[in-house]
Amino acid sequence: MNEISIQRLRTHVYELAGKIGEHNVFHPDALHAGEAYITQEWRQQGYDVRKQTYTAQGIECANLEITRTGNSRSNDVILIGAHYDSVLGSPGANDNGSGVAALLELSRLFQDVAPETSLRFVAFVNEEPPFFFWPSMGSMVYAKAAKQRGDPIRFMISLETIGCYRNQQGSQTYPPLLKYFYPDTGNFITFVSNLPSRRIMRECVRVFSTVTDFPVQSIATLALVPGVSWSDHLAFWRHGYKAFMITDTAFYRYPYYHTAQDTPDKLNYVPFAEMTNGLFLMLSRLANAVRRNP
Repeated sequence: MNEISIQRLRTHVYELAGKIGEHNVFHPDALHAGEAYITQEWRQQGYDVRKQTYTAQGIECANLEITRTGNSRSNDVILIGAHYDSVLGSPGANDNGSGVAALLELSRLFQDVAPETSLRFVAFVNEEPPFFFWPSMGSMVYAKAAKQRGDPIRFMISLETIGCYRNQQGSQTYPPLLKYFYPDTGNFITFVSNLPSRRIMRECVRVFSTVTDFPVQSIATLALVPGVSWSDHLAFWRHGYKAFMITDTAFYRYPYYHTAQDTPDKLNYVPFAEMTNGLFLMLSRLANAVRRNP
C-alpha cells in the first residue's frame, strides 16, 4: 500500500477532467465541484482541511490546505502545491488534473509515514488566465498571507502538468538554444527553478536521483525564459520564498496543452505513477534528513 497507485491517479484525473470537466470561475459549479472533490478526498484520508476563501470575478473561490505535522521540526515546512482550476475551454487533464492527482496521492501516503519536518499540501485555485501573474491568482493570495503570518516555509514545490511521457525521438522541444543541452526524447521529468532557488532545487534533484531511476532533468535560469515561471511557484518567488516547479515541460512536449483535447485518456499513467512514487520517496528523505543549514 505504501506506493503510488496507477489506478488511483487515473481515478482522480478522470473525476476532475472527465466527470467534472472544465472547471474555472467561468464554470463556477464545476469549479466548486473540483473543490468539493479534493476536500472530500483529504477528509477521507484523515486530514483537517483549511479553506482560504476570497472572491474573484464575483465568484467565491478557495485555496485548500492540509498539513502533515512533523515530529521534531513542526515549525519547519516543506510546501507541495498544485492548482486545481482548468484553463478556459479545456477540461484540464494534464493541466492540472495530473498535479492534483499526485498531490492527493502523496498526502495519502504520508498519513502512514511520520515525517520529522512538516509537509503542507495546498490545492490552489485560479492559476490560469485571467488570474495568472496578478494579485487574484490563488497562489498569490496564499503566498501573501503566508508571508504576512511569517509561515516558516523552507521551500515550495509546484506540481504542474506532470502526466505526459514519450519514448519517441523528437518528442521533446525547448526554448531557443536549450535543445543543444537536453535530450530530444520526452520521457523525463524536469525540475525548474530561478537562480535564487537553484541550490534547494538541485538538492531535491540529487535526492530524487538516489531514490529512483526515473529520468530527470533540471534547469535553473532566468524567470523570463518562456515557461520557467508559468505556475504557482512564481507567487512564492515574489514573496521571498525559495520555490521550484516539477513538470513534464507542458507545451514543449504535450500537444494538447490548453486545448479541449486535454482529456484523461491522453496521459501516460504508468510512467506518471513511477515518477510520482519517486517524488514520495524524495519527500520522505527530505522530510527526515538532518538539516545542515538551518
